[in-house]
This record gives sequence, structure tokens and C-alpha cells, in this order.
Amino acid sequence: MNMLKIVAVPMHKEGRKFVAIFAALSVILGLLWQPLFWIGAGLTVWCYYFFRNPVRMIPQQPGLIVSPADGIVSLVQDAVPEEALGLGSEPLTRVSVFMNVFNCHVNRAPMAGKITHIVYRHGKFVNASLDKASIHNERNSLSIEAPDGTRIGVVQIAGLVARRIVCFAKEGDSTEVGHVFGLIRFGSRLDIYLPKGVLPQVCVGQTAVAGETIIADLTDPTRTREGIAV
Repeated sequence: MNMLKIVAVPMHKEGRKFVAIFAALSVILGLLWQPLFWIGAGLTVWCYYFFRNPVRMIPQQPGLIVSPADGIVSLVQDAVPEEALGLGSEPLTRVSVFMNVFNCHVNRAPMAGKITHIVYRHGKFVNASLDKASIHNERNSLSIEAPDGTRIGVVQIAGLVARRIVCFAKEGDSTEVGHVFGLIRFGSRLDIYLPKGVLPQVCVGQTAVAGETIIADLTDPTRTREGIAV
């Protein structure tokens, strides 16, 4: 096992300027009082790991929908997706993954396909773990259409601390399952709207890993998972 790969996790380029700022402030504070340098150094390391972009083992089985984020499955419920996403007006199963400030915040495409819609909405910055965050918080919504016409929605939601949603994708782009499409800075949430009749294979409280954890299987849509935390 290569320990260097475990300790020196790759960092997304979006984090370079923030790590540089934290490092510079650490040096300046250290000139004022040495203990402040070590506090700043610790925060610099935390910032580096916040923007980490580890290699993920993406499932290659056709028809899988994977988690777009690292974090905890905080909600599984039916909800009507935003009209502009073109997913219809009927309630769909929505799976929410909440990311705290220690999770990797790189977001990955849940499904392969074409990005047909991207809708950005200004909003509030309430706790992203709350249900109302899906409606009231600042958010960026995407719909992805598979070659067979199946569509899903994925929504980046800013949180209490997060104040910056970054999306690298554009309407009309094609993406592969597990490919990086964006990130949210400093704590937030991702919602996934599943196609009608497709049940989730995760449950509330489960830890999700972006690009690896299977949220649903389009080839076996009625298969589900129930669980309880103990």
C-alpha cells in the first residue's frame, strides 16, 4: 500500500488560492505570535483536505445512479422538482446528501448522459440539513438525460456556512457517471431526484461516497433498502 497516496490526497485546483491565502496568513500571524502560526498551519491543512479530490472507483454497471457527494443521507422523501428542470409536475423521490465541513466537497455526476438544463436560483443560507433548504436556499439545479431518455435532477444547495456554488458543466455538455461537475465551498447539500417509479437503495443516516455509493438501479427500479440507525 502506498501511504503517500493516502496522506497526500490530490487537491482540486479550485482550492489552490484558498490554501495559499491560509498559508500566507499563517506566516503573518506567526510573526506576531508563534502559537498563532501553528493554529494557522492547522487551518491550512484543513483547507487543503476540504478541497481534496480523491480517486474514486466508479461502478461501471449500466443503469446505476450514484451519489453526487460525500456525506450523510439526511432525507429520503417525495417532492416536486423545480419546474425549470423539465422533470414534470408530479412528486419524485428525492434523496438528500448533507456534507459537513470535513467532507470532500467535489460533486460528481450521478448518471451518464446529456445535461439538458441548468438553473441557478438566489436564496437564503439556512442550515442545509433542513427540508426547507431545497426551496429557500441558494441553489444550482441540473437535469441529466440518459441516451434512452431517462432523466434525473441533481441540485447543489448552499448551506449555513457555504456561500459559493461552483458548477463547471454547461447546458448541452455530455457527462459520464462519476465525473466531477462542480463543488460547494464549506458545508452544503446535494439533492437527487429519481425518475418516476424508481426507488432508492440508500436510507436516512447512511454514509454516502461520491461516485461510488449506489443511490438507485434503473435496471431494478423497485429494489429498495430500508434501515435504522443503532
